[in-house]
Order: sequence, then C-alpha cells, then structure tokens
Amino acid sequence: MDAMDKDRDIPAHGARPLWTEEPARRRRLPDPVRASAVRAVIIIAVTLVQTMVATLCTLAGSWSAFPAVLATVASTVVATWGVLDVWVTRQVWRQRYGVVSGPSSTARELRRQRRRARKADPVTSRPAAEPGPARGAAA
Repeated sequence: MDAMDKDRDIPAHGARPLWTEEPARRRRLPDPVRASAVRAVIIIAVTLVQTMVATLCTLAGSWSAFPAVLATVASTVVATWGVLDVWVTRQVWRQRYGVVSGPSSTARELRRQRRRARKADPVTSRPAAEPGPARGAAA
C-alpha cells in the first residue's frame, strides 16, 4: 500500500465503495401515501404517452386518432382520480397518525383559572345536586 492509498482510505486493490450513506433530507412518506403517489405517477405517465400517441395519430391523419383521443380523455379522468387519491390518502393518514395536538395556551389558561376558582371556594364551585325521587320510595 502506498502513501496515497492510506490518505484516501481506499483498499490497496483500488476498489472504491459504490455509494456513501447520507442522511435523508426529508422524512419518508408513509406507506399508504407513497403507494398512492406511485400509482398516480404511473397513471400520469401512461396518460402523457397516450396524449402523444393521439397527437401524432391526429397529425398523421390515421384512423386510430379518434380512439386514441377517447382513450386519452378517459385516462385524464383516471389521472385526476389518482392525484385526488394521493391527496385524500395523505389527509386521512395525517388525521389518524399525524401530530397529536395539545390544547392551545388560551384553553390551558382558562383551565388554570377554573382550577384556581375551585380550590379557592370548593363548596360553591360544585353544581348543586338536582332533587329527585328518594331512593327506595315507591313511585
């Protein structure tokens, strides 16, 4: 091993690592959201290919232009559904597993005031018991 190999931490036979691990810049999407996003991207790619085929068939005056345009319109509807699916799946995931929200500072302060009032005067802060039939009395 010569001096250059020691400085670069490369094995003597010249093999270099294929990649180096780097921390992710963003957190990974949740699995259901990622699955719907992949589905949407594939649908959109197919729609774009169909659009090009329909355009070229129309320019060439081919008999298949009309069916290609119809397929493109249908595919556009499906692609719109795919994008909405990503959005809805993301919102549902956020509602189920998202950030747990705590009470706001205003609500917290109101609770503290009520607690202080209860501690200061425990008898008047309790609601009065409603009069009802006596236990064991026949109705």
